[in-house]
Amino acid sequence: MDSFSLHPPSTVFFDLETTGLDASCDIVQLAAVSGGHTLNLFMVPRRPMQPGASRITGFSVRRQRLFLHHRPVLTSSLREALVSFITFLRMLGRPLLVGHNIRRFDCHVLARALDEFSLRSDFQKEVSGFVDTLPLARHLLKDSGLQSFKQENLVKTLLGVSYAAHNALEDVQALQKLYWALKPTANQIHQHIFTLDSLATAAVNQAPGRQSGLCERFSKALDIAREERAEERLDV
Repeated sequence: MDSFSLHPPSTVFFDLETTGLDASCDIVQLAAVSGGHTLNLFMVPRRPMQPGASRITGFSVRRQRLFLHHRPVLTSSLREALVSFITFLRMLGRPLLVGHNIRRFDCHVLARALDEFSLRSDFQKEVSGFVDTLPLARHLLKDSGLQSFKQENLVKTLLGVSYAAHNALEDVQALQKLYWALKPTANQIHQHIFTLDSLATAAVNQAPGRQSGLCERFSKALDIAREERAEERLDV
């Protein structure tokens, strides 16, 4: 057995809520959970909330204050939130970061924010890598007949519950339960691990003109749109 199987890292589930799905969107909420440890931070975005994102998430900005469902929330600066996230990860001993559909969107947004404040190196010292539960679930449930692998649908199907989606904290708490219900083996997890650096390398190699990084960021929006057209619902 390899060292990963013998000594698997701890697991942190994380999610971002943003001002929209464009390549320059800002982070509005960053949440993470690992067992009983929870981090939930809000930021006043520097870019306007897109109407669709605001309608789905409940976030709005008025007079430089952030509101969630019309109630003001305490906020940090983006840099303060990222430093707090790194400190949270350090406490957990280089964990594996797990999220749903993060490879195509969230990780790119996170990497851009880390780079803005020269925090990528500090961040990468504190993590073992990332796992995206979207391709993992598709692999584990390939014979299930499921048509939609959205997190909401997976939670409803496997756990029989609904939750307040599009709130980062609610999303990660639900994802933690879903992950343990999926019961991936150490080998299956290991096969799906990637890093921020591997994403950057793939973005350069996959398309001429270095446009694939931008395509990656928009792929999540396109995937969601396809599923939502079939289900006659809007997602972000």
